[in-house]
Amino acid sequence: MALLEVQNLRTYFPVRSGVLRRHVDDIKAVDDVSFTIEEGTTVGLVGESGSGKSTIGKTILKLVPATGGSVLFRGQEILPMSEGEFRPLRREMQMIFQDPFGSLNPRHPVRQIVGEALEIHFPKMTRGERADRVAELLRQVGLQPEMGTRYPHEFSGGQRQRIGIARALAVKPRFIVCDEAVSALDVSVQAQIVNLLQDLQEELGLTYLFIAHDLAVVEHISDHVLVMHRGKIVESAPAEAIYQSPQHEYTRKLLSAVPSFG
Repeated sequence: MALLEVQNLRTYFPVRSGVLRRHVDDIKAVDDVSFTIEEGTTVGLVGESGSGKSTIGKTILKLVPATGGSVLFRGQEILPMSEGEFRPLRREMQMIFQDPFGSLNPRHPVRQIVGEALEIHFPKMTRGERADRVAELLRQVGLQPEMGTRYPHEFSGGQRQRIGIARALAVKPRFIVCDEAVSALDVSVQAQIVNLLQDLQEELGLTYLFIAHDLAVVEHISDHVLVMHRGKIVESAPAEAIYQSPQHEYTRKLLSAVPSFG
């Protein structure tokens, strides 16, 4: 069953020039992109920096306005929704960001960072219930509950990304956009985070859009792979087919440019 259906999605950014800032052109970050993600699966979205892949993730979550097209989540068209209409669905659609340090407020302890979404989306939850839920989330991502009193700078990059994952899981989402979620980490730590995401998917029935620039990383988590180049999907195939028999020249270029994922 399809959890997410993206149809002819376009996200353009205007180019303005002159004193009057006239609209003279568009940067077509996402240009007529269509794909489907089945519930409980992972679709890998791969491309070089500037290919538009992160813009797709942000447009799906309504963090960036779409220029055109359609995004259906559980059969509901979400792009025309107001923020108020979309808020109940925002609990079900979360994002794990690329920079685990930059996305965490350095002035807040981890328990506040992870628990903030609980205060927003579950206002009737008591302080004790929130504390119990935060402790459960930290254990779920491989951290000790007592670490909740520490601040982001006291953790390693891999631990900070675990905190980001815990924050995304707090509201019990069904769909998570992993936006370059391991690209800032060492290779050995990348493997640990990928394994954690796979374990959480199996345990919680999650669905992922896994965005990366490294095809070797995507191989270990994706059921299906989309290859993106200059705002367009140039190849779409089951993961095994992408690696065994890439059809597009750009896909072959990406495969030849990366080392084996350890």
